Amino acid sequence: MSHARDVAETVILALVDRPQAVRVTESAHRDGAAIEVAVAGDDLGRVIGRQGRTAAAIRTLVTAAADRDGTRVSVEFRDEHGQR
Repeated sequence: MSHARDVAETVILALVDRPQAVRVTESAHRDGAAIEVAVAGDDLGRVIGRQGRTAAAIRTLVTAAADRDGTRVSVEFRDEHGQR
């Protein structure tokens, strides 16, 4: 498990009302890693924030953690049904 995934999971769990519904998965790609965050449908708005500001802040933190590992990372947010 990478530092970037740990940071994403820690921040997301602090934001949501239903932490039991949170799933954070990481997969490797040729140009880095992809982290997919799935949350309950009613928590998705809280994670994305107004005009995407919270999501942008989470991506910034996760990118900084990935830099520590010397990798690149992208972060995708979805509800528990896979909808963006």
